[in-house]
Amino acid sequence: MQATATKVVEFERPQMETGGSCTANAWAKVPATPSPEERAQLKARIRQLLKEKQAVLVAHYYVDGDLQDLAEETGGCVSDSLEMARFGRDHAAQTLVVAGVRFMGETAKILSPEKRILMPDLEATCSLDLGCPADEFAAFCDQHPDRTVVVYANTSAAVKARADWMVTSGIGLEIVQHLHAQGKKILWAPDKHLGSYIQKQTGADMLLWQGSCLVHDEFKGVELELMRAEHPDALVLVHPESPEAVVAQADVIGSTSQLIAAVQASDAPAFIVATDNGILHKMRAAAPGKRFIDAPTAGNSATCKSCAHCPWMAMNGLQNLLHVLETGANEIHVDPAVGKQAVVCIDRMLDFAAQRKAKVRPSARLEDEQQLFAGIGPA
Repeated sequence: MQATATKVVEFERPQMETGGSCTANAWAKVPATPSPEERAQLKARIRQLLKEKQAVLVAHYYVDGDLQDLAEETGGCVSDSLEMARFGRDHAAQTLVVAGVRFMGETAKILSPEKRILMPDLEATCSLDLGCPADEFAAFCDQHPDRTVVVYANTSAAVKARADWMVTSGIGLEIVQHLHAQGKKILWAPDKHLGSYIQKQTGADMLLWQGSCLVHDEFKGVELELMRAEHPDALVLVHPESPEAVVAQADVIGSTSQLIAAVQASDAPAFIVATDNGILHKMRAAAPGKRFIDAPTAGNSATCKSCAHCPWMAMNGLQNLLHVLETGANEIHVDPAVGKQAVVCIDRMLDFAAQRKAKVRPSARLEDEQQLFAGIGPA
């Protein structure tokens, strides 16, 4: 058995009695780094098993670069969580291996209930998901029955089943604008930073659940200002799950897909990137020759000044990917009744996105498509 390192991470979780938050602990076990020889052997065996089992691998931008490369080399995809699920739904393979965190596997299962969904580690989770327990969230919704419930993709199947709409960071603003124009009052969950950003942009009446991403919440506005002074030629790319002081300094604010598209489209020689640094693997491939600088998560005296990487994304490795392919372990199950409810809010968003795409004038579609449709996606 491969050795693992254990990280203790903290995340915010709301207490509904007071409206405040407390700190709870969770752990993440990180697979040992294989030697170069082991790495080559693992990748060769994984390629072989994917072919033999007629399985397809989909990987998130934040997982290890080897897994991203394997997904693309074997006919799978590397993308945001929603496109991972859509790709799996539309692919002929009946076995989908999801390299990411648990809510991504659940979303894939919701969209493809007839398929087998496997994950390298079922305990790879998300602070936003953990910080929004389904029973507490349902009670919160029950207290505000006059509000339209809008949830971020980074939530459990049970939370999605309680929602009217699901959104991603790339399309959330437009959906809230749409609801606001209809006079809807919104209950938003779980990310407070993304919710606050959208609220300020739209002027919508939004009641915010007080969750946050443990990675994006650590970016520091003051330190980013100092870094910008050191790198005046660099554009600042920020995911809207980040704190307001960081978002305020952004040249580009967007989802993972939108930030990658910005790197490809820009003539800037360098970028300061305020999102999980797993995305840098794809950015370097998309824009070779450009410089990428991690946005700061701590001050100069800290041991790690820029350590923005989700410990649960880091639980995905070559070893446990091979294990699930060899054994069929770590299958994702979603209660069919819950899945049937949860798919409603997802389909509502997909229909909205499709209608918006259809309205784009043909001459603009090619240059705008990535921003308008493929760009919808979380973290």
